[in-house]
Amino acid sequence: MAKKKYSIDMTTGVLFPKILGFAFPLMVTGLLQIVYNAADVMVVGRFAGSISLAAVGATSTLVNLMLNLFLGLSMGSGVVVAKHIGAGDGASVHRTVHSAMLLSIISGFVIGIIGVVISPYALSAMGTPDDVHSLSTLYLRIFFLGTPANMVYNYGASILRATGDSKRPLYILTSTGILNVVLNLIFVIKFNMNVAGVALATIISQYVSAICVLYILLNINSYIHLSMKKLHFYKDELLDILKIGIPAGLQGSLFSLSNVIIQSSINSFGAAAIAGNTASGNVDSIIFTCCNSVSQTATTFASQNLGAGQYKRIRKIYFNCIGVSMGIAAIFGVALLAFGPQILTVFSTDSEVIDMGLIRLKLFAVTYIINSVLDVTTGQMRGLGKSVIPMIVTMVGVCGLRVLWVFTVFPQYRSMFTLYLSYPVSWLATGIVLVTMYAVTFRKILKRSRNNENTCIG
Repeated sequence: MAKKKYSIDMTTGVLFPKILGFAFPLMVTGLLQIVYNAADVMVVGRFAGSISLAAVGATSTLVNLMLNLFLGLSMGSGVVVAKHIGAGDGASVHRTVHSAMLLSIISGFVIGIIGVVISPYALSAMGTPDDVHSLSTLYLRIFFLGTPANMVYNYGASILRATGDSKRPLYILTSTGILNVVLNLIFVIKFNMNVAGVALATIISQYVSAICVLYILLNINSYIHLSMKKLHFYKDELLDILKIGIPAGLQGSLFSLSNVIIQSSINSFGAAAIAGNTASGNVDSIIFTCCNSVSQTATTFASQNLGAGQYKRIRKIYFNCIGVSMGIAAIFGVALLAFGPQILTVFSTDSEVIDMGLIRLKLFAVTYIINSVLDVTTGQMRGLGKSVIPMIVTMVGVCGLRVLWVFTVFPQYRSMFTLYLSYPVSWLATGIVLVTMYAVTFRKILKRSRNNENTCIG
């Protein structure tokens, strides 16, 4: 096992303080990851102008689309490791860790090469305006050089969290987040490198993060110890990772695909709209990150308790996480409604950009509580090994509905507000279906466990 100093016993004891103890470092870690992109946006927005701000902002949906499939596999790695830890199966943990880290290295290089090659063509397909296209291409190509490090860090951090260790990934991101901000300021202000400077700062920070997480895994004395000589794909463990990770990654990619279509519509309103969307997107991503941290907590806690056979405890985990996530969404929503304009000035002082950003910010502030329930439900279903159901529901309810909205409702009432309204509408529809599916799935798991108990007694 991981050192007691960092691990959490998820299968026994009072749940709520353990959930908070695990989720809080995850939240802070996620917020520091936002610092990577937010620092890029703030620096170019304040010191390089709105065109450069739009150039960086126009890349975010494309980056997410290309990375989410492989990041879903990192989530699958964490779920499988957590389940085997809960069952006390050290040999399976060892095989999963080595399969996952080899997968991270290969996927990092593959997505990096693809990203460098297709970036300008993908941006053109999205209708990126001519005045930001070349800068966006430059930013993306440099960014994708960092994907091998990005993958290694995310897979390694997922493995650490599966043991209950959400603190050391936080320490790593704290250090590299500060490094990223400092390098941004140096490259953009001192050396006038514009978007190339912020992209270079990001990938340097990512490589430092990857080195740090590798150091921990190579030196840790536990089931998750990594030996570079033993990197190998173990068939059963790799299949388990793919079973959970591919649907999770496809779900993230489907989200991103619908966002790419929405981004294309935003692009039609011009550079100020793109910049405003970029600024507000970085702000409301704070809510998403905190709620998503609770979703990851639900995943990990459910995985360990599934492995340990603690089925009734899984239901308690779900309702505890729902309460925490909804509370976070409500608190942040009020704060964004009260201080939205002041917050957006951090990214840009252009009044038109701020006005555009407030359209999204105000709508999401009052509706994100819906998505918080959706996130936790999705997270716990993955922890139970049911990753296909959320993917299918998301494909139909989120992606399908958003695309339909863009091609039907939006042309009839063409405005930024109408476009953004597709988000809460899709969250609500998908959430209702997914919560219902979760209730059915959990009842089946309980029934199966009772039947197994009766069989053993008989």
